Amino acid sequence: MEMNREKLCTSKADVSSDSAYHCSTCHDDEEWSNTSRGRAKSRSLSASPALGSTKEFRRTRSLHGPCPVTTFGPKACMLQNPKTIMHIQDPASQRLTWNKPPKSVLVIKKIRDASLLQPFKELCVYLTEENNMIVYVEKKVLEDPAIANDDNFGPVKKKFCTFREDYDDISNQIDFIICLGGDGTLLYASSLFQGSVPPVMAFHLGSLGFLTPFNFENFQSQVTQVIEGNAALVLRSRLKVKVVKEHREKMTVQNGIEENGVVSTNMEKEVGKQIMQYQVLNEVVVDRGPSSYLSNVDVFLDGHLITTVQGDGVIVSTPTGSTAYAAAAGASMIHPNVPAIMITPICPHSLSFRPIVVPAGVELKIMLSPDARNTAWVSFDGRKRQEICHGDSISITTSCYPLPSICFRDPVSDWFESLAECLHWNVRKKQNNFAVEEEEF
Repeated sequence: MEMNREKLCTSKADVSSDSAYHCSTCHDDEEWSNTSRGRAKSRSLSASPALGSTKEFRRTRSLHGPCPVTTFGPKACMLQNPKTIMHIQDPASQRLTWNKPPKSVLVIKKIRDASLLQPFKELCVYLTEENNMIVYVEKKVLEDPAIANDDNFGPVKKKFCTFREDYDDISNQIDFIICLGGDGTLLYASSLFQGSVPPVMAFHLGSLGFLTPFNFENFQSQVTQVIEGNAALVLRSRLKVKVVKEHREKMTVQNGIEENGVVSTNMEKEVGKQIMQYQVLNEVVVDRGPSSYLSNVDVFLDGHLITTVQGDGVIVSTPTGSTAYAAAAGASMIHPNVPAIMITPICPHSLSFRPIVVPAGVELKIMLSPDARNTAWVSFDGRKRQEICHGDSISITTSCYPLPSICFRDPVSDWFESLAECLHWNVRKKQNNFAVEEEEF
């Protein structure tokens, strides 16, 4: 059955009728509805009240940045644990629990990969027939000829709820997410939820699999364990990005989509100004695009100019993104539990320009330098690529909506295992010991 817009609008109206939860440590435009399941008491124990804020910036008392929302989707939240170390959340204490048993699951499959058809069918049959769950899939997934022409899969397919990216809002319909593929499926799942993100269980069926800790061989027992609750979590912080473009002509809106392909629900229009917002899991990349000239952009931190980037561009990444493009550009790798934002230059024309790490919660702003010879281009997790001209700005800060990724073991073990298995971190031929004891002198 296909989800129509009327159903989605009705569910959104029901949610909006509740009082809105507003995090005092976040910017004014970040709200999360339905406080009946988003209890303020379930927020991170490490968060502190905000200091007196100015009109331009909102800062927190600790280095943790905005206090993360720890209620994920309609029914999931983080299990409360009063044990903390120096007011910093112990990664081992981050556990998933459910307010109510989960009933709806979003299955995301890598497109155009024939090897995933059989795992996808097995998982969907298990979820619908064994667990009696409501399965949501993207409409274009079911358009695959191998799925559409499979008569045995037909009865299961009729039970699905389908949606279309950029058209249907499923943010309040999903209890948790299962990804089949590589790291790109997890990034895609993040882009579908611009607010609170349901827990994500990622199976390694792609090429790299740094962010996908689960193997598919024993998926029944692993999925059952997640449904029963109390699984380990790692909260992967995201970046809240605001792009302000000035002096642009107004574009007509047709069926909720702008002429340039950007969703109108994520865009605010003012006179001579466009404001677009994104939630980014890996990184924001500003580069010189097709131009042969050096990129020339100014980087501000909390309103103060800190440097001008002259080179191929700059990467602003989360700890999760530190092992992606930033690592390829020479940056350090940061554990996802570290509250930080990394700034990494891309091929800078300076020997002393090294990557730096700044506290989570600061506001970065990137603009073209007044004397820049060319424009710049920006992308968000490799998507929504667009041109940045003089007068435009990109504001970046830590989002209060992290992505709760379900761990195979725990946040520390999974991360170091991914470093060893995927990136071959510190792999070296072992040094031989001495065959004969050294003579004493």
